[in-house]
Amino acid sequence: MGIATSQQIQKYYDQYRDTEITFTKDIIRAIGLDPRQIYIKCNQGQWPCIVNSTSFQQAKIIVGAKGGAFQALSNKDTTGINLRFCFLESENNLMSFFVAGHVTNIVPYMNSTDLAIITITFTQRPPDDLIEVVGRLLEANSNAIRRREERIIINEDSKRKLGLTKEEAIIIVQNVPRHCIVRDLSFSGAKIILLGLSQFLTNKPAQLRLQFEDPSEIITLSGVIVAAELIEGRKDIVACSMSFSEKLTPLSYKLHVNSFLTAVRKTQLSASDQIAQQKAAQAKLAEEQQKKAQAASSGTQAAAQAVKAAVAQAKAAQ
Repeated sequence: MGIATSQQIQKYYDQYRDTEITFTKDIIRAIGLDPRQIYIKCNQGQWPCIVNSTSFQQAKIIVGAKGGAFQALSNKDTTGINLRFCFLESENNLMSFFVAGHVTNIVPYMNSTDLAIITITFTQRPPDDLIEVVGRLLEANSNAIRRREERIIINEDSKRKLGLTKEEAIIIVQNVPRHCIVRDLSFSGAKIILLGLSQFLTNKPAQLRLQFEDPSEIITLSGVIVAAELIEGRKDIVACSMSFSEKLTPLSYKLHVNSFLTAVRKTQLSASDQIAQQKAAQAKLAEEQQKKAQAASSGTQAAAQAVKAAVAQAKAAQ
């Protein structure tokens, strides 16, 4: 997980304050939520539960309707309610924290008599760690639509920022795995080079497998090869454009691409700020030099007038 600045965390909080996410399998895997270590704590006891959804204002948990957690949470006199979140940062590192709240709603889960969904409204702003995790996820989904066509040329620098281990990949076309080289990536597709004939690749369904690190994973992207062109001077090598299926694109891939685009954006803004500061400093220096020149000119004029006055007085005395 990257380290967000306090300004970025505040931006996430302001922008997505009321946005609720439901913890699907894809989301749980992408953000590293550990469901086995989620529990609700109150009345000096703690019980495992399932986090169904969360925002920065509240969370909805699922508990057994006949268990101790339900009995405690349905009691209006219960205080000291805390929901524990736990995320897997790496293979050996966990990040966990509590969020304090109070019960604001209890309803059966999908009309079940055995399960209940309980809304825990937070009594204060949640920890920055939760804001960062959820904020990155929501930002990635937003940018996957808004910046879907921005291309990332694959080189040593972009591989590092993407977390892509290598540009070599596997593409499966008509159930046949082929080695390929990735030339560029975006939220919506990729350009790859491989051995083959264009007429046997165009408009064919395909699956592109990319290897990433941090976390270490192989991400499969499903889609269609929409165009294939021969490489100049070669009859057996083609450059293919692949369009990903938006509904099948894993969230973990969106997070990698979004991290790259936001990092580049920050660099561009930093460079723009430096240029603006340099221009402002140059303008201030020019203004100061102009004032000095004007002051010097004024002094010279005053001296000339004094000389004229002295000459005039001398003539009058004669």
